[in-house]
Amino acid sequence: MEKKKYLLAVQGEGRGHMTQAITMYEMLIEQGHEVCAVIVGASERREVPSFFFEKIKAPIIKLQSPNFVTDEKNKSINIPKTLFRNLAQLKKFRASLKRIDELINEHQPDVVINFFDLLIGLYYRFYKPKAKLICIAHQYIYFHPEFEFPDGHLIDRLSIKIYTRLTAARSSKNLALSFYKIHTTNEDVVVVPPLLRKEVFELNAQREDFYLVYLVNNGYFEEVLNWHKANPDKLIHCFADQPDKLSSMYSFDHQKLQVHAINDKLFLDMMSRSSGLASTAGFESVCEAMYLGKPVLMVPVEGHFEQLCNSRDAYKAGAGIFSDHFDISKLVNFSSTFNSNNNWYKIWVQNAKLRISHEIASV
Repeated sequence: MEKKKYLLAVQGEGRGHMTQAITMYEMLIEQGHEVCAVIVGASERREVPSFFFEKIKAPIIKLQSPNFVTDEKNKSINIPKTLFRNLAQLKKFRASLKRIDELINEHQPDVVINFFDLLIGLYYRFYKPKAKLICIAHQYIYFHPEFEFPDGHLIDRLSIKIYTRLTAARSSKNLALSFYKIHTTNEDVVVVPPLLRKEVFELNAQREDFYLVYLVNNGYFEEVLNWHKANPDKLIHCFADQPDKLSSMYSFDHQKLQVHAINDKLFLDMMSRSSGLASTAGFESVCEAMYLGKPVLMVPVEGHFEQLCNSRDAYKAGAGIFSDHFDISKLVNFSSTFNSNNNWYKIWVQNAKLRISHEIASV
């Protein structure tokens, strides 16, 4: 196999893109390739988790990148504010593009692998570097004609397709991580299994008497808290940004509702032992829960069309149920009849590295 130099770029808004990038980094290093640098498109509203810096030994460069703006309660996506805030920061984004060009010229990578960061798409559109571009994310499934969008939402469909296309400008190959196989081929996209981190495969799934909650936006904590107060006998472990702030803002039984900082090892360990997961409808957490045989209650972030699509697509794949609210009673009831036997999915996921390595090597 020809050894190559890679530069990775990651959208820093969600945990999933970062864990996928870690797995890709480890896979490339195992194969003898070089990863010269990793670019993270970061925002002021969310910290890059410490585990990302611990796992990746290549230089990590954080650059200001377009991101969503939430409402005052840190709950739903505010589209007008998102557009206004990002337009107001165009000067910063231009500086980020210039910095990317400096990094490309400094490291001279053979291939750039982009985990859905818009900056890289814009860079390739305007700068046209020689390095090949490979794009990998669940969102590229939108390019496949067999993907089923939720009914209606015509403007949202058009918008997300345009945005996704912008992240992949001049891409040599788009790899769509998918909950399930799609057998028909398409020139725009190659459908591949989810790229889960190696720690998932090392876990021995059990079932203990507690439920796990993962919040991307802390505004949903009130819903979890209200359910906890109505069901004080149930043990809940909740992972969220700034847990100390939540603990100081709200009064609750810390023995029965335990709030944790985002921690990749602890989160996976607890998922493997939980009775089920309630989460905003991010792709990666749902994939991990499916592999561990855990039922999922998916609550798409309000105004976040990607998560709406994820929740319906994962429901189709048998991951669990979806709701507009963190009504954990739905998860409790669903978990009592959930069938965790999904060998087809485990086989699909276990082939991910082989399939993805083959696609990357062909570029």
